[in-house]
Amino acid sequence: MISLCQCMDHAAGKIRGESDMLVLELLILLALSNGAPVIARNILEDQFSWPVDAGVRFIDGQPLFGSAKTIRGLVFAVVFTTLGALIIGLGWKIGLVVGIVSMSGDLFSSFIKRRFKMPASSRAVGLDQIPESLFPLLACQQALGLGVSEILAVVVLFLLGSVILSPVFHKLNIRKHPY
Repeated sequence: MISLCQCMDHAAGKIRGESDMLVLELLILLALSNGAPVIARNILEDQFSWPVDAGVRFIDGQPLFGSAKTIRGLVFAVVFTTLGALIIGLGWKIGLVVGIVSMSGDLFSSFIKRRFKMPASSRAVGLDQIPESLFPLLACQQALGLGVSEILAVVVLFLLGSVILSPVFHKLNIRKHPY
């Protein structure tokens, strides 16, 4: 993914001096990627809710990812993130990479949780947020000129934002669970 990000010359203008703005822009993209599947489920309900793992079970007998990870959610996450990046000026290629790699991190988390026999949509603070935010930042680190401090700031703010805002979104009937 890094070589794909390296060719994104539009993003090269976002290097260093604008690190606070870049942190905010990346948080917006991660929020889009994380929130798009929830919005899609609320709008479309059960339509197009095919599980990514097609019901396949791993060698431990547990689902590969679980029923909460759907093709619909992945598609909406990638599309929303790509469009969001285009709108905020990071370019569609950055958005595409962030969307795909963020969802890969989300699937990784679900895979690990299933290995621990945690049910779909169960809570695992840190595991639910870190791969989903860290993986795309690492994928675009070079193209965006991200330093360790920016990466750490985005991951910590994404984790805190998720923990703080999820109960609010639940009370507003946007999320099914308060986490």
